[in-house]
Amino acid sequence: MPTSLSGRNFLKLLDFTPEEIRYLIRLSKEFKNLKLTGTPHRYLEGKNIVLLFEKTSTRTRCSFEVAGMDLGMGVTYLDPGSSQMGKKESIEDTARVLGRMYDGIEYRGFAQEIVEDLAANAGVPVWNGLTTEFHPTQMIADMLTVEENFPQGLKGLKFVFMGDAENNVANSLMVVCAKLGLHFVACGPKARMPKAELVEECKKVAAETGASITLTEDVKEACTGANVIYTDIWVSMGEPDDIWAERIKLLEPYRVTKEVMDMASDDAIFMHCLPSFHDTKTTIGAEIAEKFGVTEMEVEDAVFESTQSKVFDEAENRMHTIKAVMYATLS
Repeated sequence: MPTSLSGRNFLKLLDFTPEEIRYLIRLSKEFKNLKLTGTPHRYLEGKNIVLLFEKTSTRTRCSFEVAGMDLGMGVTYLDPGSSQMGKKESIEDTARVLGRMYDGIEYRGFAQEIVEDLAANAGVPVWNGLTTEFHPTQMIADMLTVEENFPQGLKGLKFVFMGDAENNVANSLMVVCAKLGLHFVACGPKARMPKAELVEECKKVAAETGASITLTEDVKEACTGANVIYTDIWVSMGEPDDIWAERIKLLEPYRVTKEVMDMASDDAIFMHCLPSFHDTKTTIGAEIAEKFGVTEMEVEDAVFESTQSKVFDEAENRMHTIKAVMYATLS
């Protein structure tokens, strides 16, 4: 039977089968080819979507807007100050109003329960653009990027996440690796590992797909023979500034350096969901350098700018994969 995701919400990858995830990756490749060849694909003309952003983003906003317009849809963007959701109007009421006006709703913000509440009340597909717990649209882009570099297939690859393994990206990478048969390794301090319940859930999935889940503080153990080394910023959006000193001290041993990449396989790639503090060319990067003497945080600039780095392919792939998610659920 052909795969159909019509009318489905896209809230977390635990809700999807391995075949459904692979279908989205295949569909993303088709949309990428259409985009790169300049072939029109306004398949959803006449539909309208709304983007609810409680946390700002370059890649997520631009990906949804361009993907929506390429598909022929009208796109409305609501920034944190443009909606009464959760202030003067409940999430449930907001969902019921927007569901009558739009064909699909994207949410990027805080607790997973918010996007779940939207989905329960909207009556139209709701897409998770990022919550505190999960970042599923990023995962389809990440797996497309990995597959482009390892055309032999994803199954059996060793995928290492370095640093703050308790965050939404690490959680979601563990889920998608378990679903697709990759060997996931979280390498970081014990204090910043994924929650035990999620680890156990992913281990159950991994037992069925041939994947494995490993948590370690040992950089050499983690990175030796790795196919993919991935990291993320050390302080996430919405966390207080006063934790920078603690996080830098805690996570400096897990910076991705050239020495770390040399432990990996010869064909290993480096990935990062961006933005990245690999130099001091940002306001925050300059402030951190002045306060703590740290000019590179989660990744060394030499690695970020190396031929092994696929971060900008990964960023572009957000657009193609979000297009696939919206088309699959709205068709």
